[in-house]
Amino acid sequence: MLKRYLLLTKPGIVFGNLISVTGGFFLASRGSIDLVLFFATVIGVSLVVASGCVFNNVIDRDIDEYMARTQKRALVEGTIDVRSALIMACLLGTAGFLLLLMVANPLAAGVALFGFAIYVGAYSLWLKRHSVHGTLIGSLSGAAPPVIGYCAVSNQFDLGALLVLLIFSLWQMPHSYAIAIFRLEDYRAASIPVLSVAKGVASAKRQTVAYIVAFGLAATLLTLTGYTGYVYLVVMTVMTLYWLYIAITRYGQGDDSRWARQLFGISILVVTVLSAVMAIDYQKPASEITTAQLDLKAPLHV
Repeated sequence: MLKRYLLLTKPGIVFGNLISVTGGFFLASRGSIDLVLFFATVIGVSLVVASGCVFNNVIDRDIDEYMARTQKRALVEGTIDVRSALIMACLLGTAGFLLLLMVANPLAAGVALFGFAIYVGAYSLWLKRHSVHGTLIGSLSGAAPPVIGYCAVSNQFDLGALLVLLIFSLWQMPHSYAIAIFRLEDYRAASIPVLSVAKGVASAKRQTVAYIVAFGLAATLLTLTGYTGYVYLVVMTVMTLYWLYIAITRYGQGDDSRWARQLFGISILVVTVLSAVMAIDYQKPASEITTAQLDLKAPLHV
C-alpha cells in the first residue's frame, strides 16, 4: 500500500526536478553553499512537485484509464480513494511551501506557487484537455524548480533567473513533443490534443527540431551575459549539436516512434549535463563585477 501512495507522487518526475533545482541553486551560490538552505530548498521543491503530481493523478483519473501506461494507476483501479489522495496532496504541498517560505524566502515560495498553479490549475484542469498549447504553457511549471533554486539563494528575480526560466522552458518543448510522438496512440485514445494528435506527427517533428535550435541558442546566453564560463559554453554547444544532429540525420528514416524515443533519451542527458555544468562553471556577471569595482574606488567619508 505504501508503494501505491509513493507512486502517486511520480518519483521519476520528483527526482528529475531535484537535478534541475540543484543546478539553479549552485549557479546562484557561486561556490558559497549554505547547506541548510540547500537541503531546505531541495526538500521543499520535492514536496511541492510531489503534491502537484498527486493532484494531477486525481484530476486525470478519468482519462488515465484510456492510456496503456497509466491505466494501472491506483486511482484508476480504485486501490486508493480520491479523498485520501487529496489529503496527501494538501499535506505535501503545505509542508513544501512552508519550508520554502520559512527557510528560503518568500520569492522562492512565490515561484513555487506560480509553477504549482500552472501545472495543477492551468495545465491539468484545462489546457491539457482543451488546447494544443497546453505543452507550451505547461513548460513554465517544468522550468520552475531551477528558478526556485536560483531565487532561494539570490532572493531576487534578476536576469539570471529569467535566463534559467527561458532555457529550461525551451528544453521542455522538444522533450515533451518527443513523448507526444512515441505515445501518440495513448494520447489519441484519451482525446488529449497534444501537437502530434491535433496537427499530426509531421508538424510535431518539425517543431521538435526548431525548439532544439531555440534551446541551444538560449543556453549560450548564460555565458554571453557572464553567468557561466566557457567550459559551460563548449559543453552545452556540443550537447545541443549532438541532439540536433540525431534529430536531423534520422528525421526521415520512417520510424517516428523510434526517432522520438532517441530524442527523448538525449533530452534527459542534456538537462542533466546542463544542470551539472552550470552548477560547476559559474561566474560573477560583469555588471556585478563593475559595481563592486566602483564601490572599491568610491571615496571614504569620515
